[in-house]
Amino acid sequence: MFVRTLALGFGLSALAGLPGAELPPEVRAAPHPKGYVCHRAEKPPAIDGKPDPAWDDAAWSDDFVDISTDVKPRHRTRMKMLHDDYALYIFAEIDEPHVWGTLKDHDTVVFHDNDFEVFVDPDGDNHVYGELEVNALNTTWDLLLTKPYRDGGVAVTSWEIKGLKTAVHVNGTLNDATDEDRGWTLEMCLPYASIRELGKIAVPPPDGTQWRINFSRVQWKHAVKGGKYVKDSKVEDNGVWSPQGVIDMHRPERWGYLQFSTAKPGKAAFEKDADWTSKDLLHRVYHAQRHYAKDHKRYTADMDKLNLGGVAVPLSGAVQLEATKNGFEASLDRPADSGGKPRRYTIGVDGRLKRSE
Repeated sequence: MFVRTLALGFGLSALAGLPGAELPPEVRAAPHPKGYVCHRAEKPPAIDGKPDPAWDDAAWSDDFVDISTDVKPRHRTRMKMLHDDYALYIFAEIDEPHVWGTLKDHDTVVFHDNDFEVFVDPDGDNHVYGELEVNALNTTWDLLLTKPYRDGGVAVTSWEIKGLKTAVHVNGTLNDATDEDRGWTLEMCLPYASIRELGKIAVPPPDGTQWRINFSRVQWKHAVKGGKYVKDSKVEDNGVWSPQGVIDMHRPERWGYLQFSTAKPGKAAFEKDADWTSKDLLHRVYHAQRHYAKDHKRYTADMDKLNLGGVAVPLSGAVQLEATKNGFEASLDRPADSGGKPRRYTIGVDGRLKRSE
């Protein structure tokens, strides 16, 4: 989807001294995103939109939640994933009492209908990520984002997922306003040949590899006129797998984690990112700098002026912050991991999260 961002009409200078909960959502400390352990498929699923036996051992995700609030979505959505040496496979179950769609041309703006969306950033640097949207007519829109729209990113709609396969099965009758449906199911095959264009990654992904990924369901209110469904709202509902905290899917730092596993189903547990707190802090610095610059027409090298709402002293003291009028760079060092390698994370004005060892 294009930018659908919750407007924030204030800067941090207006929030000095307030508790962290009253800071802008993107400046607050975020909980660790959701994680999914994706097991290896015994055989590739048939891409027909139906839950064939290949999916039996794949676990369902949590039900989708509202993108930014505690409000429960009107209808249930959930997904599951599998992988093999060729591709990532996704199956989605989308409950919907009235299944309809109007858009039929590939690479049209599919979210103007109800749709299901996938966002993937395999190297987790917030730049160069893919998006795929599919509606109940199995119309697809695949695009590459050079970086988030907030940072001046460009949508490359000419990018194609080579070998992409999608299929939809409607549990009811499509575009029939005279009855009530159960919903629709969707199946996808995303070959690695195109996904590897999104970052320097090993494919097929080795055991334990983690990608950043999220899913969105766009749902419009409708009315029936002349026996046909028509859209009856100017603002859509957004259900997501891993909450974004704001109404904007183009915040890759808030996406969930996809963990590839070669173990038998149920034998591997999701491992949280040991560096999550550090990464989240750098992202908070990035967003706080944007607010600060809006108020002061420059960036700051003083962490105290960013008012992050009570960052733990050991972490805030570890951030190395440099700034000029037109830019900044924040870095944070992490001690050696289990592989014996220390690493440094850096973020700048363009929002890209870099890792160096």
